[in-house]
Amino acid sequence: MPDLASYAVSDGSSRGRMLAEPRPKVRSEFQRDRDRIVHSTAFRRLEYKTQVFVNHEGDLFRTRLTHSIEVAQIARTVARALELNDDLAEAIALAHDLGHTPFGHAGQDALNECMQRHGGFEHNLQSLRIVDRLEERYGAFDGLNLMFETREGILKHCSPARARELGDLGRRFIDGQRPSLEAQICNLADEIAYNNHDVDDGLRSGVLSLEQLQDVSLFARHAAEVSAEFPSIAGRRRVHETIRRMIDAQVTDLLAESVRRIAAAAPSTLEDVRRAPELIGFSVAMTEENRALKGFLREHLYRHYEVLRMTAKARRVIHDLFGAFVADPRLLPPQYQAMAATETIERTTADYIAGMTDRYSMREHRRLFAVSEF
Repeated sequence: MPDLASYAVSDGSSRGRMLAEPRPKVRSEFQRDRDRIVHSTAFRRLEYKTQVFVNHEGDLFRTRLTHSIEVAQIARTVARALELNDDLAEAIALAHDLGHTPFGHAGQDALNECMQRHGGFEHNLQSLRIVDRLEERYGAFDGLNLMFETREGILKHCSPARARELGDLGRRFIDGQRPSLEAQICNLADEIAYNNHDVDDGLRSGVLSLEQLQDVSLFARHAAEVSAEFPSIAGRRRVHETIRRMIDAQVTDLLAESVRRIAAAAPSTLEDVRRAPELIGFSVAMTEENRALKGFLREHLYRHYEVLRMTAKARRVIHDLFGAFVADPRLLPPQYQAMAATETIERTTADYIAGMTDRYSMREHRRLFAVSEF
């Protein structure tokens, strides 16, 4: 591993695992975390979970799995350039969406509505629940027994009430402190990946057009550069070249601004990072361009009637499944019926539904509600 900055997370500065284990022989602790995440059942399920477009609508649209890999690639690049722990950044990035429901944000919103009187549902907390408890792969413990800083990085948001239930892991939300720089990087890498690749998927689907995107400065500027440098290319190749440059510009800006902030704050230790203001971020100009891009996507992609039709159907599937399982727990698979003995039926049902892929949830819905499935 390259030399790390004094304020980076290292094996030596980590708060360790909930259950102590012998040190790995040929890997770092955070490489072990990354490998455990990649081998988890929840990670494999991400292949068939929606990013924006439902998986069966096309083979080339992003899924939660491809998105997580793209986030990890950006996070590793930025972390290494800043002399931070790129293994930790990669582990957080690969785990950050493990708790996502089927059908993207529509599924999460629907499951949260179902759980409103039972503690709510939030996919970051569900990701933590998966790595801390729900994965069943090891004889010595439930979950994956990840390092504190990996678990901390997964937890992007948390209410003060929920934070108090998490002990040391939730303390920073109560005290107003920051997570590691590696975790801060993942938050921005996630934003870079989904904004730019949602543009790509939106164009591929035909929901967005190149003409519409001329009103978005971040896209228009780089599209003009591509046309000037490569006047003969068109179609998908032109789109790929434009989006590649958009991502490069954002990563370059993120690095320059983060270097400036770190130099100004001059942290010496990880604890200095926790007490400092946010040290990983975009410049003011890039922040404004990103805000405009997000606004465009919200108006022209996420609220497009074709996408809204899919999200309306998704919400109905989630509500129907939740209602059926809570009303009659005998409909749950045996392992979830057993879980309901120690958890509320609502939380057990949320665990089951959140773990479903898009196509599995639709299959379960047909089994329960389609007369033709008798």
